[in-house]
Amino acid sequence: MLYALIGQDRPGSLDARLAARPAHLERLQALQNEGRLVLAGPCPAIDSPDPGPAGFTGSVVVAEFPSLAEARAWADADPYVAAGVYAQVDIKPFKRVF
Repeated sequence: MLYALIGQDRPGSLDARLAARPAHLERLQALQNEGRLVLAGPCPAIDSPDPGPAGFTGSVVVAEFPSLAEARAWADADPYVAAGVYAQVDIKPFKRVF
């Protein structure tokens, strides 16, 4: 089943985000290589594709996991969680229509 993982950044976490980004992208690349990733990307803090020092408010990942528990385990092991970038990560089942 598909799940939407919605991470909310902590205020002032841009430096930690940038430092953890390569490891974060590596995990997403693995999902993509397995054919499980639908989409992934950050939410800019301002209306711009490159928010610069304004940074980001969070990220959205939509991917396939065998269960909600496995989606949660994957999210909990994310480098952004370990680096303290995310204040919280919400996970919801996702039904793709289009």
